[in-house]
Amino acid sequence: MTLPITKIPRTGLPGHALVVGDPERATAVAGLLTDPTLIGQNREYRSYRGTWQGTPVVVSSHGVGGPGALCQFRELAEAGVHTFIRFGTAGSLRDDILDGDLVIAEAAVRDDGVTQQLVRPEYPAFATPEAVLALTAAATAHQARAHRGVVWTRAAFSPMVRELPTREYLAAGVRAIEMELSTLLVFAGLSGLRAGGVLVIDGNATVDNTDPTSYNPHRHVVVDAVARGSAVALDALVALA
Repeated sequence: MTLPITKIPRTGLPGHALVVGDPERATAVAGLLTDPTLIGQNREYRSYRGTWQGTPVVVSSHGVGGPGALCQFRELAEAGVHTFIRFGTAGSLRDDILDGDLVIAEAAVRDDGVTQQLVRPEYPAFATPEAVLALTAAATAHQARAHRGVVWTRAAFSPMVRELPTREYLAAGVRAIEMELSTLLVFAGLSGLRAGGVLVIDGNATVDNTDPTSYNPHRHVVVDAVARGSAVALDALVALA
C-alpha cells in the first residue's frame, strides 16, 4: 500500500528526512547513502531510503513551490517522518553572502502562497532550535562558509507587474530568498514535528531581478557547494537522531 501523491509506503519510514526540490538532486544525495533504495516516484516526487553513518534516513524531492511541497511533507509525516531538513538553493539579498555560501534558516518570512490557508498569518515560521544548532555545527565541521538568520520564502519565482519589497526585507536583515521553506516550518510547527533548513546561495537576487539573464545556478561554485552542503545537511540530520 502506498500514499496517493508521493507513492511512498504508507507506514514504516525512518523518522528523519532530507527534502529537496529537484528530483535529480534527490537521486544525487541518495547516491551518497549506504544501500539507497527507491521507495516511491510520482510526478515531481522521488523518494529514497538508505543509511548515513549508520542512521536510517529518507531523501525525497518535492518540486517547486509551497503547495506541492506541502503534499510531500504531509505524506512523509503520515509514513513516519518526524524530523525534516530542507536542503535547497536560494538567492542572496546581501552583498556579503556570496555564491556557494550556506544560509542556515532560523525562521522564514511567510510569503509562500499556501500557509495563509492553514493558519493565521501572525503564526511564525520558525526552525526547531536544535536543527539550527546541528546545521551550524555540521557546517563548521565541513569548513563551509555559513550564515544564520531569517530567509524569505516567496511563491512567485520572478516579479511581473508588482515589485518585490526587497529593500524592506534587506533593511530588516533577511538573508536570502527561496520558495518552500516557510511551508515546511509552518507545517512542522502545527504538527509538533522538528524542522530546519540549509540553503546554498546560487546568485544575488537583487541583481538577478533587475537582469534575469545573469542568473545561472549551474556554475562550478554552486555545484561544488551543493556537494558540500549535501554532507552538511545529512550530518545534521544524523546529529538530530
